[in-house]
Amino acid sequence: MSETPPAVAEGVTPGPSGRLLSLFDGHRLTPTQRRIAHCLVRHASDAPFLSSVEVAELAGVSQPSVTRFAVALGFDGYPALRRRLRELGPADPGEPGGGQESARDAVRNEQQQAVLAEIANLQHLAAVLADPEPVLQAARLLAASRPLLVLGLRAASAQAHGFAYFAAKVHPDVRLLAEGGTMALDRIEQAVQAGATTLICFALPRHPRELVDLLSAARRAGLTVITVADSAFAPVAELTDLMLPAAVGSSLVFDTACAPMMLGRVLLQAMCDELPDSVARLEAFELAAAARGLFVG
Repeated sequence: MSETPPAVAEGVTPGPSGRLLSLFDGHRLTPTQRRIAHCLVRHASDAPFLSSVEVAELAGVSQPSVTRFAVALGFDGYPALRRRLRELGPADPGEPGGGQESARDAVRNEQQQAVLAEIANLQHLAAVLADPEPVLQAARLLAASRPLLVLGLRAASAQAHGFAYFAAKVHPDVRLLAEGGTMALDRIEQAVQAGATTLICFALPRHPRELVDLLSAARRAGLTVITVADSAFAPVAELTDLMLPAAVGSSLVFDTACAPMMLGRVLLQAMCDELPDSVARLEAFELAAAARGLFVG
């Protein structure tokens, strides 16, 4: 599976806010730095003329944070970034919001840009899935592992929880690892002793150091590691036997992970196809749920 796509969908003409957002695309920014980026987008018309102190006050951060933000974008400092903002120029009068874009419009456009970026990530994933073999290979490994370990820490814990929740409906023994530490190492050893052969890992930015430790332990224990990550070049790539990349969105303060979630659901579908009793298990669950009145609708 190939590398991550550009963050802006093709055919989308950026407005004033979009031109600023394009300056930030492709850079891995911390939440504080994204806060600064969003502040500049909201004040798109004034941004080229603001000092670093003024930006810091508007964003509610320290002045050194603004300097570090500029350096993270590849500039020598904030003055160089401000020169680049001036080179981008104000909006053309004929553009929507050109020359008179309000802060409210800027926020709306920024939100739309984030959604469009996520759509582009999903479109890229759809194109990658034209070759089904990596997913089918992963599904065979997942279905054959008894028990099956599902790992996801911090930002990726939601992905791991979701995958494990649905996997448990069709797989006889699913074990979730959503916290690191020595207890997680114990559970890996116990799973291997019980017959586990495969671990699926969800690895999303920012990648915890303890995730590397757990995957190293899993490999030493003889487990095959399948990883759904934001990039084929994620820090855990060297500890992965089968890498399945799905891009995350970074336009908002916190990452959006629609593509990794979708890839997880695709893997679940493929795993169901590899489990001969998956349909029977699902039907049994539905009967039990109805008998218990588990759902209201």
